[in-house]
Amino acid sequence: MEKLKSVIPETLKRKIAESTVNDLHSTCSSLLHFFQNLPLFHQMVRDLTDPEMALCGKNKEAAMEAKAKGNECFAKGDYSNALRFYSQALRMAPPDVEDKEKNLLATLYVNRASSLHKLGFFLESLRDCSRALILSPGYAKAWFRRAKANTSLSNYQDAINDLTVSLKIETSLSGKRQIESELSTLLDQSRQRSSAVEKPNDDSSGGRLVVDSFGPEYVYKYKIMSNFKWNQCVSRPTKGRGMTTSTDIPLASLIHKEDPYAAIILKNCRETHCAFCFNELPADTVPCMSCSTPLYCSLKCQLQAGGQEFSKYKSKYEFPEDLSDVLEQYIRTVTSPGILSSKVEHAEHRHECLGMHWPAVLPSDVILAGRILVKHIQQQGPGAVQSKYHGILDLCQNYGQLSSDSKLEFHVYSVILLCCLQQFLAARLPLNPEITSEIIVLLSQIRVNSMAVVCMKYSDGKQPLDYDATSSVEQVQVAQAVYSRGSFFNHSCQPNAHAYFLSRTLFIRATEHVAAGSELELSYGPQVGQWDCGERRKFLEDRYSFICQCSGCAQVNLSDLVHSGYHCNRPNCFGVVVDSCVAKYEKEKLKHVKGPNSLQDMLNDDDISRVASRLFEQTDYSCCFGPGYCLSCGSLCDLEASQKKSPKLRFALKEHLKLCISLIHFTVSLQDALASCETPTTLIMDALKSIDILRTLLHPFNKRIAEVEDNIAQAFCSIGEIQVAMDHCQASIKILEKLYGEDHIVIGNELIKLSSIQLSMGQKNTADNTKRMVAIFSRYYGSHADIMFPYLRYLKREAGKLV
Repeated sequence: MEKLKSVIPETLKRKIAESTVNDLHSTCSSLLHFFQNLPLFHQMVRDLTDPEMALCGKNKEAAMEAKAKGNECFAKGDYSNALRFYSQALRMAPPDVEDKEKNLLATLYVNRASSLHKLGFFLESLRDCSRALILSPGYAKAWFRRAKANTSLSNYQDAINDLTVSLKIETSLSGKRQIESELSTLLDQSRQRSSAVEKPNDDSSGGRLVVDSFGPEYVYKYKIMSNFKWNQCVSRPTKGRGMTTSTDIPLASLIHKEDPYAAIILKNCRETHCAFCFNELPADTVPCMSCSTPLYCSLKCQLQAGGQEFSKYKSKYEFPEDLSDVLEQYIRTVTSPGILSSKVEHAEHRHECLGMHWPAVLPSDVILAGRILVKHIQQQGPGAVQSKYHGILDLCQNYGQLSSDSKLEFHVYSVILLCCLQQFLAARLPLNPEITSEIIVLLSQIRVNSMAVVCMKYSDGKQPLDYDATSSVEQVQVAQAVYSRGSFFNHSCQPNAHAYFLSRTLFIRATEHVAAGSELELSYGPQVGQWDCGERRKFLEDRYSFICQCSGCAQVNLSDLVHSGYHCNRPNCFGVVVDSCVAKYEKEKLKHVKGPNSLQDMLNDDDISRVASRLFEQTDYSCCFGPGYCLSCGSLCDLEASQKKSPKLRFALKEHLKLCISLIHFTVSLQDALASCETPTTLIMDALKSIDILRTLLHPFNKRIAEVEDNIAQAFCSIGEIQVAMDHCQASIKILEKLYGEDHIVIGNELIKLSSIQLSMGQKNTADNTKRMVAIFSRYYGSHADIMFPYLRYLKREAGKLV
């Protein structure tokens, strides 16, 4: 694509760079005229749309080669690599090809089922056997393997049925003997089990702890607002459209739920997450039936995304007539796919899996624009009059604020996308300036309105309890989606609502009591406590083209003052010293303050009075924010000037801040660092000396100190010094509470770490921290907390044993 952009004339580039939305018809017309006479452009379109040149098509030879490698690994007992090669073969195998008079896909699913069973993935093995039987109902080996999986899962009656069917259709004498032996053994075991007296299960919750098991005083009662009818969109002069409430909303209430209008998985997650539901892929992945690009977690997701039905390639087989009615019904149930394509509302991937290369190489937001266009056209119906596609979702756009490079990029990608989509909808999408300009606007709408679909990266509660495992709770972006109604929620760096995702579905929950008439605001990423005001506003302006004026960016708050603040060099002074960048934004906030009484009302915070008491004493507030001056005692602590006067201090500050940053990265590769170090204790002691020096330079509430405290806590856990680890973990939490607030979700994540440490020490007060942790997660996720954080259930259960 860069090569194509480089040949565009400078005059046309300049015209595009200076264009507004009103100029798009002219710029698109000029670009189309230039491309139509450019051989490079036509060659690029052919490369992207010619199935013969695509790398994502099906390939029987490649599938057979991978199958042979899988067989070789299985014979050697290398089941992990066998699983990998069989999955690779399934991805490449055409659905209508036979291998030794059996459907190739069915054979590969049975082979992979064997590998899965050997590796202990019994449920996954069962599902693969069922997939093979949907394609080849008369496949005796598949029924036999399915019986093995059911036996391992204690589904004994199903296993008996599977063996009975396998015995009926097996043709070889040796095969029949093996099945009869297995069936006889299983029947004997079944009779023994039926004669045994089973003990009742006293756990009415089925082993699952409910969220309010610690009592109502710690858990918020969630309220789902019926149909969200109170949720209305209003327009404000300074912020445009936004969502407000016409009634009071209780804390932790679910205020919005929505499936995406269109969504696309990110390229870096194609191998790890389902291309439709965005959940993590299991070991028994399901590839697209028409191309080799996406992977799915199930046949249902594959079909919902627009894939072909398995039953389309189902081989005919006549079962023996002497089967019982019960067994015939069992066979029909097992060999039916369970979902039909006629039930799929919109097949978002279908226009992409025609054996062409472009869906695999174009950027995700461009593919997303294509999905929106195709869905809109299909919803209109074949006889509908062409409409302006950028009005589909009635979204705002920021084309006028885009950089010159982005405008040029959008122009080129719009033309390319339109040419690619013509292979599917040529009659409905003519190659003209009108459609091209509308795609450009749609791309700019996606840029500022799409949401990052995230999932939680956390440790399974079944794993052994250790600090390194529990410290990995984080949000990971896996997809990009447009939500028609969710896009109307405005941003705040101190939001009163929290957005999260279960699969593709967006949920928004109130994180505080919201009074009637108030605006409902989310965070578009940055929040108070995470970054300082300058960093937040720069990110939002660069990414979303607006200057944030939320309460967090318009009013003085403790977090912005101390987030990257320095320590006053005067003894016994707790004041904070800010640099020139922070001072700039804090001065701007004070322009809106009129008189000391107004400031006193706004800064009703004891901690602010400790770190910035001069704000309460001055009438000219701007004079307090001179770079290098302590906001409490007013003494000059100009670090830059001090460094110039003292090379030693300059070197110390530079080196210890460098070490501080390296310690922050230390978390990611902690185990590797300790494993490669002959004396890990020495490494940790060096870190302790550094943090002592950092405390003399940075303010006690500086976020970097919290991060280093957390890293050191993990390091002490790794060498078994649990008590010291707990002390450093608590020190980190105390700082983060000042930056984020005591009930923020970040504190909940940190309490998971603390509770894990306390639990390993057998401390009874683990229950108190766990109760608080549950309350915070309930505030943000309601009844979904246990679903999104399975480790919570483990902590609650184990902490309850210590009470």
